[in-house]
Amino acid sequence: MIEYLSVAKTAEKWGLSERSVRNYCAHGRIADAKLIGKTWYVPKDAKKPERANKKNGSPTLLQILRKQKAAKMTGGIYHKIQIDLTYNSNHMEGSRLTHDQTRYIFETNTIGLGNDVINVDDVIETANHFRCIDMVIDGAGATLSERFIKDLHFALKTGTGDSRKDWFAVGAYKKLPNEVGGKGTTLPENVSAEMQRLLTNYNELPSKTLEDLIAFHVALERIHPFQDGNGRIGRLILFKECLKHNIVPFIIEDDLKLFYYRGLSEWDREKGFLMDTCLTAQDRFQAYLDYFRIPY
Repeated sequence: MIEYLSVAKTAEKWGLSERSVRNYCAHGRIADAKLIGKTWYVPKDAKKPERANKKNGSPTLLQILRKQKAAKMTGGIYHKIQIDLTYNSNHMEGSRLTHDQTRYIFETNTIGLGNDVINVDDVIETANHFRCIDMVIDGAGATLSERFIKDLHFALKTGTGDSRKDWFAVGAYKKLPNEVGGKGTTLPENVSAEMQRLLTNYNELPSKTLEDLIAFHVALERIHPFQDGNGRIGRLILFKECLKHNIVPFIIEDDLKLFYYRGLSEWDREKGFLMDTCLTAQDRFQAYLDYFRIPY
């Protein structure tokens, strides 16, 4: 007689999300999985399916990005990530630049004003964010560290109006208490110790799953180590760690923004909100990879 496990137990055993296990079941990729009502059950001795598009010997996404970056290639996945990740992440934080304006800055290193009134900081932070993505690609293989996180912040905020404020620390942890979503965050005097603890616990994990990366992201956002720019730095780190651990990365687009914020807020009560939002974004990114014929 076959012994069965729940989707939740199988997901924990294989280091996957519950949604991924349910998708494997629905697509017939787990032999003898059975559906009772609306609930899937997986044989206890079932083997974890290989990724459908995985091809031995094929270059990884990280290798492809580094090659296209070095070649200054236009029209490829590197080009698309630079524009889409920068536009969406900055737009979430209040940038008023359009997607077309973001693309124009990346492609020409200029900005066409037209009849629009444009915030100078929006332009500077857009150009800076392009550099941050390059830093993520170049440093993807390295162990995540305080130094790298601070360097990202320095690159993002250098030259902005914030950088000229005495109370604003560019490339260093915050000097003043701040809130996120109306909730308090770690006090400035405790940030360094909390960041060291978070990084130590994360780096000691023997392997990293998507849920591990998202849990780190939630913890980072709750510490809120910088005076401003925490969301963008956190999403850049997520992208870096996906590249390092060969996990399909993702971009939180505008229509997912409210679900993303809700997921961050509700993480302790229900991880599924944020996991499902990130998995939806991951599905969209997989469509990019399929279009550019990049295996994953």
